[in-house]
Amino acid sequence: MKALRFDDTLKFEKDVPVVKREGEALIEVLCAGICNTDLEIVKGYAGFRGILGHEFVGRVVEAPDNAWKGMRVVGEINVGCQVCALCKAGDARHCTNRTVLGIKDRAGAFAEYLSLPLHNLIALPASIADEEAVFIEPLAAACQILEQLEIHSTSKVAVIGDGKLAQLIIRALAHTKCSLTAIGKHKDKLDLVDGISKHSILIENTADILYEVSRQINSEKFDVVIEASGSATGLPLALGIVKARGKIVLKTTFKGNAQLDLSQAVVNEIQIIGSRCGRFEPAIKLLKDQSVDVRPLITEKLPFDEGLRAVEKAAAANSMKIILQMSAAS
Repeated sequence: MKALRFDDTLKFEKDVPVVKREGEALIEVLCAGICNTDLEIVKGYAGFRGILGHEFVGRVVEAPDNAWKGMRVVGEINVGCQVCALCKAGDARHCTNRTVLGIKDRAGAFAEYLSLPLHNLIALPASIADEEAVFIEPLAAACQILEQLEIHSTSKVAVIGDGKLAQLIIRALAHTKCSLTAIGKHKDKLDLVDGISKHSILIENTADILYEVSRQINSEKFDVVIEASGSATGLPLALGIVKARGKIVLKTTFKGNAQLDLSQAVVNEIQIIGSRCGRFEPAIKLLKDQSVDVRPLITEKLPFDEGLRAVEKAAAANSMKIILQMSAAS
C-alpha cells in the first residue's frame, strides 16, 4: 500500500506492507487530515517513527464482527492495554501502555489502510460528509475543554491562536455564550471567527506580544485563557492576561521549550490545566446537528499521491486544514 512514513525524513512510499493487528479491524482510509501535531512530529516531537496521521474517516473492510464490514467509521486514537484500571473503567486515554494512532507505537492514517480495535471505532451518520468527518478528532479535543472545566455565559474567555485547533475551540466554546476573545497573528484567520467570537485581537508587534495584547484589552484580564497557538510564546502570554485565581488550559504541543516565569502562577494562584484528547460523541453531535460548520476551515483537498506537497502546504502560515483524499490516488 501507499503511505507517508517518517524516519528522520518524511517519505511517500508505494510498497508498504498492510498490517492488520490480531483481533482488530482493517480500515480502508477514505480521507485524512493533516494537523499541527503531524508537523511537529516531523520536527522531532514525541520521537515517533513510522506512518503519521490520526485524523481520518474510513470504511471497514475486515473485522472480527462481520456486522462492522462496510461501515463508514472514525476511530478514537488511543488504544489501551484493556487490563489496567483506566482501561477497565472505559478510558484508555491515559493508559500507561497505550499506543496512539500515528503518534506512539502505532501506524497511522496517512496510508491506504490502518488497523484499530472495534471498541475504538464509531459508525458515522450518513449526514456527515467525509471532509467534515476528518474534523471529528480535533473537534473532540476542543470539546474536551468543556469536560474539564465549567464555562458559563458570564465567563470571560480568551483563545490564544488562530490556527486549526484554535478555530475549532472557538466554535465549540461559542455555544456557552461566554464573552469570547480570539487572539492571533493572521488577519485572514481571525476573519474566519468574525461573528463567532465576541472580540478578536490581531498581534502585529511580535517583538513584545504581551504589551501588544495588554494594550488592546486595556489591561483587563480573563477568567479562562486557552493556549492553542502552537508557539512557545503562548503560555507566557496566557500567564500575563489571566486573572488572579483564573485558569489556563494548555492545548499546544510542539518540539521545543517555552521560556517563562512560573512564579506568576504561584503568586496569582493560577490553575494550569493540560488538555488533550476528547470523546468523539460530542463532536459528532455538533456536526450532525450542524451546530458547527467546519467547511470554511478547509484550505485544500489533495490526492494522496501528492502527500509530500500536502504536508508542505499544511505547514504554510496561510493554510488551515489540508485534507488527503486517498481515493484520488492513482
